[in-house]
Amino acid sequence: MINKRIIARLDVKNNSLVKGIHLEGLRVLGSPEKFAQKYYEDGVDEIIYMDVVASLYGRNSLSELVKETAKNIFVPLTVGGGIRNLHDVGLLLKSGADRVCINTAAVNNPQLITDIVNRYGSSTLVVAIETIKTDGKFKVFIDNGREYTGLDVEDWIKKIEGLGAGELLITSVDREGTGSGLDYELIDLIISKVKIPFIAHGGIGGSKDFIDAFSKDGINAICASSVFHYQALDELRDVDTKLEGNKDFLMSGRINTKIKGTSINNLKAQLESNKIQARYVD
Repeated sequence: MINKRIIARLDVKNNSLVKGIHLEGLRVLGSPEKFAQKYYEDGVDEIIYMDVVASLYGRNSLSELVKETAKNIFVPLTVGGGIRNLHDVGLLLKSGADRVCINTAAVNNPQLITDIVNRYGSSTLVVAIETIKTDGKFKVFIDNGREYTGLDVEDWIKKIEGLGAGELLITSVDREGTGSGLDYELIDLIISKVKIPFIAHGGIGGSKDFIDAFSKDGINAICASSVFHYQALDELRDVDTKLEGNKDFLMSGRINTKIKGTSINNLKAQLESNKIQARYVD
């Protein structure tokens, strides 16, 4: 049996942890290092840092954050946002990242996928896909779902696989931040078209969504944000009263969405009670 992976995604803007809905309306929640440390201590299997404005401004600025995080966190760390070339990849890997994640650069220059694989190996590369369903088809977008690329998901994922990428990060922009559950139509499309592993992202609203998804064949890794952030902000405030974070935004989010916060250790206990084995951190 393949152990399931629980991955926390931390979106970063100007060195602050942010969260929105449909990748828009970003609100500051606090320090990404503090949240990452908590998730590590709670037993998360992997962490993804994503600079959500880096591609828009043509920069990558997470190397220092990665260095600080890697000093105290010993689970795989994937970093994305603003990566344009092999030099950017090398800088992040030297800073402590285990893998890099590219989206805009892959669309603009697919050869970069092969270049990274040839230099650093396929296991080092995750290719992210942001998709919105339009006119009955899943379309590929970049820049946090702002810009349509002219690509369909079905064709793009097959090309990515052929170029040698190790894994896909599939984000349903339609579901992201809503807590309405994963888009299984999208996931079934991915499963039917490619053989490389993928991470499902967008729509997780609570422990039940993890249990339902992991009970389905072909889903072995899920990435989530809000469901962990909601719980973590409450717990971190108990020990750090100076912790910044838009609590009003989170509370309104709970009302306007279906999200029920959970800690990672509690989630893993619930998975185990449903005979679903997640990857545990020693």
